[in-house]
Amino acid sequence: MTSHAGLLTHFSTVVGLPSLSGAFLMAFPALFSIVNPLGAALIFAQVTAGHDRRTCMVLARKVAFYSAMLMLTSIWIGGLVLSFFGITIDALRIAGGLVVAVRAWALLQAPETEEARKQAQASQGSTAQASSNMMGQAFFPLTMPFTVGPGTIAVAIALGSEGPPGGHHLVFYGVLSLAGMLVAAIVWAAYTYADQLLCLLGTTGTRIVSRLAALILLSIGVQILITGIQGVILSSARAVLLMVN
Repeated sequence: MTSHAGLLTHFSTVVGLPSLSGAFLMAFPALFSIVNPLGAALIFAQVTAGHDRRTCMVLARKVAFYSAMLMLTSIWIGGLVLSFFGITIDALRIAGGLVVAVRAWALLQAPETEEARKQAQASQGSTAQASSNMMGQAFFPLTMPFTVGPGTIAVAIALGSEGPPGGHHLVFYGVLSLAGMLVAAIVWAAYTYADQLLCLLGTTGTRIVSRLAALILLSIGVQILITGIQGVILSSARAVLLMVN
């Protein structure tokens, strides 16, 4: 791997796939694992309990739309925000990797605690609201931070800030956007059929899925962290060589 290779290029090289395919295979599991739509759907079902089916379907559609917008915005303009504040991609990788790894470790060790935290976020300020008032919570807190939290945004920015392979900027960001929209579509489906999902998986099944997702997420977080540290070391080495020369 050259000194200019990014996380996505490195991943695709390891699995032996073209860079764009590797980008999707890195982006989709990362976003899916940290959003965890299956686990969140069960809490969504509890929060919307007592509301009619139509209200829940409309609410699920709005949450999925807002979630897609947040992820796409982070992917496309996250790098510009970093440049504006003078934050390097390696610094973001280290910070994002730590955030993702810590969140994944907590979920892996105690999914019940994570479920309680998300339920508190989703129910924030809600006390037996009418359907119209429930719709007002579609963005906050049901989308942000319940569905798409700071960890998801950090991962999306980190993915979008990687150098596009071969200079195909639009295609590269299109692949990442496809992964984000696919996750949002799964959120819509899981929230729409949250009641059926609750009956199908149950609490134990959901926690098993959550732990598997957390293990994948932990691995991705460690990989992002390692890549960030490698980038800092390589940058420092280049700086030293330039000073010597």
